Amino acid sequence: MLDIEDVGMDEFRETLSYFEKNFPRESKKMMNRVGTRIRAIIKKKANQVVDKKTGNYYKSIKKGRVFESGYKELTVRVFPSYKIAPHAHLIEKGHRNVGKDGSENGYTPGKYIFDKAGREIDSLYTKIVEKELDKAFKKL
Repeated sequence: MLDIEDVGMDEFRETLSYFEKNFPRESKKMMNRVGTRIRAIIKKKANQVVDKKTGNYYKSIKKGRVFESGYKELTVRVFPSYKIAPHAHLIEKGHRNVGKDGSENGYTPGKYIFDKAGREIDSLYTKIVEKELDKAFKKL
């Protein structure tokens, strides 16, 4: 006959039941922390690229709420708040320089901060999520 020892199985079952109950809440907290880290990366990139005059563009970079998208995926957005910096799209995409009389005086190229930071985040995203998952597992 086959004799099976269940050493530690009760603890494992308790751990699984804990995750079953608390994982949705923990995953939202984790994604919130991931969004905060991403926001910090974007702000660092903006600080390097944009010349600071008033600081409104830098202050406008915000993290949104964590929400469920499409297929039960948790998503968090990081975006420039247009209430604080209505000129954010001009810095990001570029614009024509137009004088008071309507004459065009040149073109200011875009800085594409979110695109550049997005490429950096793509390479770091798995590391960030792994660190946050480790923190969540250590709470057990």
